[in-house]
Amino acid sequence: MNQVNRQKNPVLLVHGIWDTGRVFRRMIPFLNERGWKVYDLDLLPNNGTTGLDDLAQQVANKIEATFPAEQPFDLLGFSMGGIVSRYYMQRMGGINRVQRFITLSAPSHGTQIAYFNQGLGCVQMRPNSGLLRDLNSDASMLSQINFTSIWTPYDMMIVPADSSRMPVGENVVVPVLTHAWMLTDRKSLNAIATALSAPIKCDRQSV
Repeated sequence: MNQVNRQKNPVLLVHGIWDTGRVFRRMIPFLNERGWKVYDLDLLPNNGTTGLDDLAQQVANKIEATFPAEQPFDLLGFSMGGIVSRYYMQRMGGINRVQRFITLSAPSHGTQIAYFNQGLGCVQMRPNSGLLRDLNSDASMLSQINFTSIWTPYDMMIVPADSSRMPVGENVVVPVLTHAWMLTDRKSLNAIATALSAPIKCDRQSV
């Protein structure tokens, strides 16, 4: 039973604004070396002009094209990708497929930095936006799975930094000095590996 609980699922990584899947170029080999098979995708457009709900459909399409319906998998979303992934999880049925879900420096309660861009996706990442109010209204559903929010108090892109703190799951704070370094710093990478190694919830083993 313990072996089943701690199985290493394939992992899909979802990047943030202005990024592509290449932003995970250090994280992917780190996880590969530890036994995970890792996938990523390029969200288009990646500049905050498109609604995060529309980007979530791209995530859903990638999942359908990559994983058989019976295949359990884990999901990690970085920054904007964390909110895109939450939309997939909470509004597109992802909660019924994913066993471990990680947000990495995600503006779960918005970021003041989003006021500098008028694109729809950035508007949706502003504090108290309609999309974030909607997702946070039933964030408790994430307690059904193994959910972890990893963030740094020194983040200057997520303002305030504790916007990444969630009322459910595990909150893991790592002392990494910049937003971008969350993708490469060993402290952050180790926290991700730990979260991906956590036992899945017993009632999720049949997903």
